[in-house]
Amino acid sequence: MSADPSPETDGADAVADTAAAPVAAGAADGDDLPGIAGRSPEADDGAGVLGRAHRALTLGIVSVVSLIAFEASAVNTAMPVAARALHGIEMYAFAFSAFFTASLFAMALAGEWNDRRGPLAPLFTGIAAFGAGLLTAGGAQSMGMFVAGRGVQGLGGGLVIVSLYVVVGRAYPERLRPAVMASFSAAWVLPVIVGPLVAGTVAEQAGWRWVFLAIPVLILLPLGVMLPALRGLPKEAAAAGGIGRVLRSRRALLALAVAVGAWLLQYAGQHPDRYALLPAAAGLALLVPGVLRLLPRGTFRAARGLPTVVLMRGLAAGALVASESFIPLMLVTQRGLSATLAGLSLTGGGLTWALGSYVQSRPRMEAYRERLMGLGLFFLGCAIAAVPLVLLDGMPVWVVAAGWALGGFGMGLNISSGGVLLLKLSRPEEAGSNSASLQMADALGNVGFVGLSGALFVAFGGGAIAAGGQAAAIGGPAARPAAFAAVFAAMAAVALTGACLAGRLKPKAP
Repeated sequence: MSADPSPETDGADAVADTAAAPVAAGAADGDDLPGIAGRSPEADDGAGVLGRAHRALTLGIVSVVSLIAFEASAVNTAMPVAARALHGIEMYAFAFSAFFTASLFAMALAGEWNDRRGPLAPLFTGIAAFGAGLLTAGGAQSMGMFVAGRGVQGLGGGLVIVSLYVVVGRAYPERLRPAVMASFSAAWVLPVIVGPLVAGTVAEQAGWRWVFLAIPVLILLPLGVMLPALRGLPKEAAAAGGIGRVLRSRRALLALAVAVGAWLLQYAGQHPDRYALLPAAAGLALLVPGVLRLLPRGTFRAARGLPTVVLMRGLAAGALVASESFIPLMLVTQRGLSATLAGLSLTGGGLTWALGSYVQSRPRMEAYRERLMGLGLFFLGCAIAAVPLVLLDGMPVWVVAAGWALGGFGMGLNISSGGVLLLKLSRPEEAGSNSASLQMADALGNVGFVGLSGALFVAFGGGAIAAGGQAAAIGGPAARPAAFAAVFAAMAAVALTGACLAGRLKPKAP
């Protein structure tokens, strides 16, 4: 149930700069964007997302999202096994943050690329990079090579996510976009249920490598289903310049600086000695100016309205992913669970995420939109705080599953409500750039808080688990419960702090 790579998390804010003519402020539901192949808005409204005009595209998108969801849940399950096999527990957090750091840069690149050339090329390039990253990780002979594969995978994931948003913005009228978002949520349910079980079984019976090597082949079918519909999207004049100009764009360069800065900071955090001061200083010098220019002004001081929406989304995404990254490792090393059972502890969160998304979409909930976003973060904070209770003797391990079900429900409320509020607070001509900022906040939250969690994990002795062997797996002398407790305590504090900001979601009255 990874927050960043899931298109479901931003399905509502799928309006891009490249979308067809923007909806006029205050327009009625019927005043929608043009649909596929020149169909009228009225015809699109009546067809539905599974009508003849949209069926192939919807099924293709849902299939791609389902495979991404399966990969996310499978990686969480297989990662402890892979890290041990490659003797790289001390680099455990890097395997996650490499994905998010690379995807952060790819998101900005994809935005410029989509604006200039349309979604077809970046979408298929992203799919190819995603598959190449999976093959690299699956064939890795060292933890460094594994982390590099995860980085390539992140590049592909960032391109795919943004391109899918642009496709939704172009292909579906505004009235149908909530239904597309609901289909994204539904696409996560089955993979979250079967992903941990399948991945754990494959990792234990056939080897962890096949969790990564088997997925690239499966994505060919949905791409074939989508291609005719993608070619039928409304065409716009392409801007001058190709990928080279995109790479030189101001936003892409800023995102590259932020990604490199985030990596340097995490490297310094996991090597706490005097020599780490130089990469830490360089990381801050790159990260801070770039972030301030990529996000709406006032984001980090929780200015009322849109900046607080963006900030709360980043806090929610980061707290969730950082916590979720360490849950399977904790259950395997501290409670002796198999990779399959450890991964299954996250299953309930995917189901309740879809439930929370459904609840917030009810018309009667619209009046409570800001409260729902804050309540979601409160539920997430309580769930994360409950997770380290299993480190106590005699505490049943099902506490993690129960807590994560509550956290998933909170994320369903928070993430979807954030997308709705973003569109509500954006002028039509700003919807694309504001949507990009929201995605950036998710990625920055993932990178920043996974990095912070990795630094806390190492600082409190988590690296010793790598040398503990089987003793750590059964809670022996090599176990370091304080390392896990530090991670979850910090992330619970992040989520609860975000919940306290809900009162600033409404902008000041003019």
